[in-house]
Amino acid sequence: MPEGEATVVSELAHPALIKWGAMHRYVLHNDEIREVSSRILSPGQVGLLAGWGVFSTLRVHRGVPFAYERHFERMRRDAAALRVPFPDDPEYIRSRLQRLIEANGAQEATLRVAVVRNLGGAWQGPVDRPFDLIGLTSHLTDWGESVRLAIQPQARHAACPLAGVKMLSWAFNLTWLEQAQERGYDEVILLNERDEVSECTSANIFIAMGDRVYTPPLSSGCLPGITRALLLEEIRVPGIVVEEKTLRLEDLAAADEVFITSSTRDLLPVREIEGLNIRREGRCRAALAEAFRRYLEEYTAARLASQ
Repeated sequence: MPEGEATVVSELAHPALIKWGAMHRYVLHNDEIREVSSRILSPGQVGLLAGWGVFSTLRVHRGVPFAYERHFERMRRDAAALRVPFPDDPEYIRSRLQRLIEANGAQEATLRVAVVRNLGGAWQGPVDRPFDLIGLTSHLTDWGESVRLAIQPQARHAACPLAGVKMLSWAFNLTWLEQAQERGYDEVILLNERDEVSECTSANIFIAMGDRVYTPPLSSGCLPGITRALLLEEIRVPGIVVEEKTLRLEDLAAADEVFITSSTRDLLPVREIEGLNIRREGRCRAALAEAFRRYLEEYTAARLASQ
């Protein structure tokens, strides 16, 4: 490596970014299971350089990709919005991901699936497919028992036609997360152009007030998270109502409890928010978390029984 390039790598590359970390040995590339170190992608795939593609992160439980149908449908909608070619048949992706799970022995794992557009733009290279399907698995992350949240203003543009689309262009989120972690926080609350609470960089946010639980509406610019959707549409706890509501930082400070959700975090309590005094006095999160765990086990058992 030339001396100038070595200097750039030394100054800019964080050690965690140049290791494989918890990624498992094998990856999925289209129809093949390959070693993670394989050279299988090309700079001519326009989606790789432009972030022109869609992705989703799933929880694998007992070898089953949890809520796969919802993840597929969200990716399909997002791909249509971004003009990314996408397979019509859910089994096309599911069957290949199942092969990856089996190859890695990933019975309890995090699964990342991406569909990358290969055609279009001035820098398109020679490719033989309109899109690439990529799958990765890794160990489950230990998120701890609770989280500390920083705050980032002007981080979501709710009026953007593509607000809420989960696309490969993720650098803003990663930058804000890294900056927050350098300051001792675990995640970041992202505010929109109206100073409303939208979401976190990779999680949705909820508050509980008495027996009512609120999460920002999609009009806030947040992503339609899968765990978020399940809490709104399918998870039921007697005496607790879960619904959408526009939230501001003062609502978080006034709440009985605040928690975040994602496919790999489930329902994780918030113990601190930058600049706010918050409470942890409610019962809703614990009750919903228990109901969510039951739903996860029932879903998994049903999928295993159908195989």
